[in-house]
Amino acid sequence: MKPHPNMRETYGLTLVELARENRDIVALEADLGKSTRSVLFQEAFPDRYFQMGIAEQNMAATAAGLALVGKIPFIHSFAVFVAGRAFDQLRTTICIPSLKVRICGSSCGFSDFGDGKTHQSVEDVAIMRSLPNMSVLSPMDSIETIKMMECLIDWPGPVYIRINRSDLPFLFPADEPYHIGKITKLRDGSDVALLAAGVMVSRSLEAAGILAEKGISARVLNLSTIKPMNRGGLIEAVIGVRAIVVSEEHNIVGGLGGAVLEALRAVPHAPVELVGIKDCFGMSATNYDEILARFGLTGPAIAGAAMDLLRVSRH
Repeated sequence: MKPHPNMRETYGLTLVELARENRDIVALEADLGKSTRSVLFQEAFPDRYFQMGIAEQNMAATAAGLALVGKIPFIHSFAVFVAGRAFDQLRTTICIPSLKVRICGSSCGFSDFGDGKTHQSVEDVAIMRSLPNMSVLSPMDSIETIKMMECLIDWPGPVYIRINRSDLPFLFPADEPYHIGKITKLRDGSDVALLAAGVMVSRSLEAAGILAEKGISARVLNLSTIKPMNRGGLIEAVIGVRAIVVSEEHNIVGGLGGAVLEALRAVPHAPVELVGIKDCFGMSATNYDEILARFGLTGPAIAGAAMDLLRVSRH
């Protein structure tokens, strides 16, 4: 399938294509189908689509029942709602029995820039990563979204996939094989490793360009599988650098940065800095770039963090 620049649209179109091949796939929605793009599934397979209304808890519990009879349920809402409102049902009815439910957290991070802090998910990765048996994925673009969703059919246990609301640049190599846990090197370098997921991958590539102008060689790595973290692959990926910067569109408490530090804790490694949301909620903005800049989620901010670490490492 040809990817659409908009990750939500690509997600919806891919779900329809997968459902054409597998009749066990069903979709459940919490009243936001036009936004999550599960409406595309409703149009294609109305008898396999369940509109649950503003009732994320009921949606999660119903999905558990469908999984118990052999279906592969995909449930949808904004990331902030599906992770927060349905936590008890996700934990008790889906994660404890490790059921094959796929949870789409749409409009993740600040990508719903206009609706403010109530609709922006700064804590969803931390919530989902804390749940035993839950896998947590954050694709960087629509190409990776397609490849990632193809892996969800046979992947065991529950999975949370974080879907951005916006158009994002195509970065994942189209012909490169993909598997859950893959660490994708987008640029090689020897001085600093820039690790990121989601929209922050493109910002890390921007940072690498800024650093190159200053004679600093930056390695850019996409860590789209936040859990289970590929510990061996990560350790190998950061060998030899003098600094590591982890960037994420999420609270620095409990997110990708925490997962990286947990994975590296038992081995010698370069100093690590985290670029992310500094333990606060969001705000309304007129566009996506504005809110990312307001919270320091930019290429120059990542480059600055790398240069600060490199200065420290010289002393």
